[in-house]
Amino acid sequence: MERPGRPDAEVLTAFGVAGAVPVPLSGGRGLTWRAGGVVFRPHGDPTEAAWKADVLTALRHSTEFRTPRPVATRDGAWLHRGWEASSWLDGATDASRVQDVIRAGAAFHRAVADLPRPAFLDTTDDPWSRADRMVWGETPLPPDRTLAELAAAFRPVETPAQVIHGDLLGNVLFAADAPPAVFDWAPYWRPAGLGAAIAAVDAVCWQGVPLEDLGPLGVDVPEWSQLLVRALAFRIATLVLLGAWDGAAVEHHRPVVAAVTAAR
Repeated sequence: MERPGRPDAEVLTAFGVAGAVPVPLSGGRGLTWRAGGVVFRPHGDPTEAAWKADVLTALRHSTEFRTPRPVATRDGAWLHRGWEASSWLDGATDASRVQDVIRAGAAFHRAVADLPRPAFLDTTDDPWSRADRMVWGETPLPPDRTLAELAAAFRPVETPAQVIHGDLLGNVLFAADAPPAVFDWAPYWRPAGLGAAIAAVDAVCWQGVPLEDLGPLGVDVPEWSQLLVRALAFRIATLVLLGAWDGAAVEHHRPVVAAVTAAR
């Protein structure tokens, strides 16, 4: 499906914000727009998008987390001409607040823990979903020395799988007068602690969080050391599949690889 460039007047009317001027938002790979009190983004797989909208509409919020509510069209549909929409929430992301991100993610995961495994996960096909399957032994890993080192540290994980958010760090909004808002849900079927492990690995690799914080960030997460190994392998396998795994990336990740393999 061709990606729409920006929501046009017909799309804005369909979602109830006729006459509003779309303004591009930072993040969202440059594809997200705000018009009035509504946020628009291309929806990708329609089955996944409609499933998430159904779940998030009914999801009970708490003092620990909230989510943007999906916005339906005037005809009651979740999707229209390649777009999905949700309510605008005030706040800002802060990747340095990794512990707060992990707490909000844990609350979100408790709220969705009883959801059955969605069937669309079997057919999702992009570098991230392919890397996820590789790291969990469902398909072979690409031939790469660093991935082989990480794979040698893999051990069985006994924590049950559930639906999780696999990209938390940059997708939690903080506001002074409201609970953190979890958004841009990237669903996977893995142990809930994997979401925290990916956030921790991202924070250390890209946000300047000290390497020695990797252990303490998961103090309450079962099988934390093993989830860190899987999380780092997932991120590196994705870089390989995207063609972004070069000598500089290998050197950048080397200290983190050494840390998570030593702690397995």
